[in-house]
Amino acid sequence: MNLEILQVPDCPNVQLLEDRVAAALAGERIAVTITHRVVNTAEEAEELRMTGSPTLLVDGQDPFGERGLSAGLSCRLYPGEDGRFHGAPSVEALRAALQRQVTGEVVLAGLIAWRGGAQPAGPTERAVHRAILRGFAETGSPPRADQLAEFATGAPIAAVLDSLQESDVIRLDDMGRISSAYPFSGIPTAHRVTIDGGVAAYAMCAVDALGISAMLGGRHVGIASVDPRTGDPIAVTVRGPEATAVPDSTAVFLGVHTGEDPSADTCCTLLNFFTDSESARKWADQNPHVTGLVIDLATATQCGTAIFGSLLAD
Repeated sequence: MNLEILQVPDCPNVQLLEDRVAAALAGERIAVTITHRVVNTAEEAEELRMTGSPTLLVDGQDPFGERGLSAGLSCRLYPGEDGRFHGAPSVEALRAALQRQVTGEVVLAGLIAWRGGAQPAGPTERAVHRAILRGFAETGSPPRADQLAEFATGAPIAAVLDSLQESDVIRLDDMGRISSAYPFSGIPTAHRVTIDGGVAAYAMCAVDALGISAMLGGRHVGIASVDPRTGDPIAVTVRGPEATAVPDSTAVFLGVHTGEDPSADTCCTLLNFFTDSESARKWADQNPHVTGLVIDLATATQCGTAIFGSLLAD
């Protein structure tokens, strides 16, 4: 874990922050690297997202960031459990932030392994699966079974589709028709995607939406979504492994229900965009039954790329 302290020259509260970080790490099995970066100009503070000195970044993110904090060189104060403000977060707050990050790394790795591990059972299933994904990308809708029969190499297409559902790479409705093929959804969701400014489709979740561009070889993908807590609109543009968003503070909450059920039932509705980390954390606080973590847009895009990027590769 990388801890970076952003500070102005001779900041009097840096030593306090260092001491409290050391106390928070005492007895914890967390391997960290601590670095300092001295910030001299307001432009640097804006670029590095230093909202006062000192600012602590945990793997590039400020776990104590709040809406309304502006980048700058002024002294930063942190609310304490005693109701007063201090020059650094409390030991308890730091320990909780570091433990959340460790938990988040485990959850993120588990999600990539779980979702990425869902693969077609054999070459016939793989050929049909790819045809389904291409059909979604070309039309925005799932292909019919009769349109896929030619890719089944003589096998009954219904049996191939059942196998794909068993492998948790597609879902079928009660009539045996394709309702989704991760990352695409055949029914409207909160995440509408547009491919190269033309074909419109829906993604199963935020991470799935972010992985579509990489899966399609880096084609331009626009995503229109909303913050589920506030209803505020969010617009994301993706090209391969790179994404930008409006607002630029956009974050993603990765929520999961553990178990052996399909991804559509255990996590897809819980992986959403939020206008910022604060909104995502407030949503999580309001939904304590959901296990998950808040990640930035770049990390979420890396996750989507890792899961879906190779699905259509030759």
